[in-house]
Amino acid sequence: MESKDVLFHLDDNGVATITLNRPDKKNAFDSHCISILLNILHISRANSKIRALILRANGSHFSAGADLNWMQSLANYTMEENIEDAEKLADLLHQLDSFPVPTIAVVQGAAFGGALGLICCCDIAIATQDCQFCLSEVKLGLAPATIGPYVCRTIGQRQTRRYMLTAELISAEHAQKLNIIHTLVPTIQSFDEHLQHFIRHITKNSPNAVREAKALCHLCESEAIDSSLRKKTSEIIAKLRVSAEGQEGLNAFLEKRKPNWITDHD
Repeated sequence: MESKDVLFHLDDNGVATITLNRPDKKNAFDSHCISILLNILHISRANSKIRALILRANGSHFSAGADLNWMQSLANYTMEENIEDAEKLADLLHQLDSFPVPTIAVVQGAAFGGALGLICCCDIAIATQDCQFCLSEVKLGLAPATIGPYVCRTIGQRQTRRYMLTAELISAEHAQKLNIIHTLVPTIQSFDEHLQHFIRHITKNSPNAVREAKALCHLCESEAIDSSLRKKTSEIIAKLRVSAEGQEGLNAFLEKRKPNWITDHD
């Protein structure tokens, strides 16, 4: 499932880690990397044992975005082939954004172009204080097209207009203010401590309820608050109340004990 450019690991606690592994290329991704990432996400989506997914990178930088040599080679493609190729990245972003369990981006160094899109598709993002972000496409005669919807949703239309049109560098501190990043850490060595904070909280919660809560976030974002949405949300809580995990959680709380999805190491 993995390759030398993209690594995958699943630990005994159900925490999956995808690692970009092209440090000599600043983890820039090409068509091959995108295909591997899509395959990993497709297979992992069907694995009910996965409780959380971490996206990180080896080396000094999270990712410089798309590999420019790959982008340049696309000039030899037909328009149909170019569209098909671009749709692979669009599909990758969608698969990451809609992944059924919590996703955490771990960011160091530079995160430019498409890499910023990947971060915006994750539920939680941690970065070092010296990180730099940039929607750099217009400097190259391109546009941040496939990542645009996710960036705009994350930082809002007004801020998106500024940074898409100017390609200004965004500091880690400002990225936090823009809602790109949740937590800033001093160094790469600080990542694991903060990662474990989020992982501990996630794995103490009902696995099924977490999946339903994430799906609920997407539902509330995409639909108007009307009778249809009220009906759907009512059905969700009604279903969870009578589910095995719902009953276990309620009983555990009333009986002042841990629910059965919390193991001794949690």
